[in-house]
Amino acid sequence: MEIGVMLDELREKALKDHNIWQELMDTRKAEQPLAAFCAKCRELGYQIYEMDLITAGEEFYATMRRSTNGGGENSPKLAGEDDFYELFFASLEQNLQG
Repeated sequence: MEIGVMLDELREKALKDHNIWQELMDTRKAEQPLAAFCAKCRELGYQIYEMDLITAGEEFYATMRRSTNGGGENSPKLAGEDDFYELFFASLEQNLQG
């Protein structure tokens, strides 16, 4: 299963179960938040590892850049678009508020 699909499933679970939501949010307070988040994902049944998460975001963004504006270096960098970790938490917080 791809990282994006796993994160989508995990987000849906967290939005339905406040305990999971809180456990995921608590990982952000850890000394190494990314490692804690990935460990929690694996505990919940999603085989997500730090480098896989980082690489998936970078690969997704590179593909997106290649598909727009000719894919050259003139394509503007979209802040945060390559960071699946931060996008995951932003969507959790937004969906909880909205």
